[in-house]
Order: sequence, then C-alpha cells, then structure tokens
Amino acid sequence: MTLALLFPGQGGQHAAMLPWVLRSAPAHPLLEALDPVLGAGWRDRLADADWTGRNAVAQPLVVAASLAAWGLLAPGLPAPAAIAGYSVGELAAVSAAGVVDAAAALRLAVRRAAAMDACAAAGPPRGLMAVTGPAVARAADLEARFGLALAIRNGVDAGVFGGALDDLERAAGALEAEGARCVRLPVRVASHTRWMADAARAFRALSESDEEPVAQWAPPRGVLVMGRDGDAVHAPAAIREALAGQIDHTVQWEACMQTLSERGARCVLEVGPGAALARMWRGRHPGVPARSVDEFGSRDAVLRWVRRALEA
Repeated sequence: MTLALLFPGQGGQHAAMLPWVLRSAPAHPLLEALDPVLGAGWRDRLADADWTGRNAVAQPLVVAASLAAWGLLAPGLPAPAAIAGYSVGELAAVSAAGVVDAAAALRLAVRRAAAMDACAAAGPPRGLMAVTGPAVARAADLEARFGLALAIRNGVDAGVFGGALDDLERAAGALEAEGARCVRLPVRVASHTRWMADAARAFRALSESDEEPVAQWAPPRGVLVMGRDGDAVHAPAAIREALAGQIDHTVQWEACMQTLSERGARCVLEVGPGAALARMWRGRHPGVPARSVDEFGSRDAVLRWVRRALEA
C-alpha cells in the first residue's frame, strides 16, 4: 500500500486551522519565519478573513503551515510514493519532495504572491469563481459568452474560472439559472489565467536566477506530480518551469488526481489547512481513503489513521 500527499492552495486557511501544529514547539522555527512576513502577531489575526484572504498573507501562510505540519508528521510515516500540490500548494509539495528546503519554499511563496499582486494591480479587479455543473465542460463557450478563463480543471463537471468581477457576477447569474452552482472564492487575483502572464515571467526569472538564488534545486524524491500538465516531473529545470507555467495557465488538477491513482495511491493525506482536496479525492476515488490533517486534533491521531489505512 502506498501513501500519496496532497498540499492545498490558498482558500482553506481559517481561524481554527491546525491547532496541534501551531502550538507545537518543533514547528516553531518555520512558523516564526512568518513573523517578518506577516507581522509578529499573525496568529491573533487568523480570524480576520479580509486579512487572511490577501495574496501576500494567504500564500506564505498556507505554505508555511503545510510544511510545518509535514515536518511533524514525516518522521512517523513511510516516505510518500507520490506528491502533488494545488496552486501555491505546489511550493509545499516540491519542498516535501526534497526539491527545495522549507525556508526556500516560503521565500518563493512570498515572491510569487508579490508578483501576482503587482500583475493584478495593472488591470481591473479580477477574481475566481468555482463552478459545478455541465457548463464546466464548455469552458470555451464561457470565455466567449462572459470573458472568463478556466483557471483550474477539477473534473468534467467542476472547475474554477477567473475573470473581471463584473463578468464573474454576470456569469454566475446566467449559469445558476441553467442549474449550475457558482461560488466566489476568497482570492483577489485571476490566478492561473492569461491575466497573470507578467507574474509568470517574473517568477520564472526569479526561480532561474543564478546571481541571487532564492533556492537550491534538487531532483525530487519519489513521484512529484505537477499541475501544469498533470504529469510527473523529475528534472529541477522542468520543475521550475512547471511552477512558473501554472501561474498563467490552467491547473490540470483532475489529471493530477488521475496520475496519482495510476501510480497506485492507496491512502491519501492532505497536508495543510482545510479539507477540500481530500473531499475532492473521495468524490472521484471513493475506494481509496483520504483525510486532511486539519480534521485531526493531534499528530498521533493522524499517524494512527494513516497506519490503519495502509494496513487495511
């Protein structure tokens, strides 16, 4: 039986997230690295949804919290056979796979958020909306009708679309009248769409810089599945390109889940705040157990569940 890890993107952060991680002494060094980024009192601001929804807060927060959780769990678990990350969660995934260290992943998250915010500031306000229903299969039609772009493909009938706020509102009204379910996401940029092209270029230049390297890159341990195409990626240069490319291209999350399934995942653990990825996995692969670490009250409870699932 093999263990697969999923690292979530922004949106799952919440006031009560991962209490057993945030109060754990071994996790303090990585979490304290957030102090100069978010401010020393960031733990006291987690209930402020407006603040935690900001790109500059959410992206480093989710990456650091996810890697702090994995740092506590890794010594008690078998090495994962496959790893994938959703949106900014790919930075946590590449770190868990040994490609970069946790400190570098946090630095990259800070720079990624800054590049995306700078790119967004150059145009009208845009955002993201989750859509569930047959309309998702007609992504080209939605772009033509409403000026939207498919940001994340979660399934044949589930996806996330980006666009101008007025266009998202107009599309939601029309699609809900047709029977679709539409939910605006607490993300203030049109991630993974053509409107992020300048951010992708900036991140690419950053990750490839030799003059002031933000990270030292190594080949991954195990199978690292990247969202740009949903394929396993092995070479550090290809990993850097996939991280940059997903900023302004559709994330193929459905393909990522299929690749993990084909690689023999028999127990799936979502490592980070929220539980959206575990729910998504169970909806598509109900025969393979999946839980999020945010559903448990302690490290030991997570370890017990994984061990039972692997032994079943």
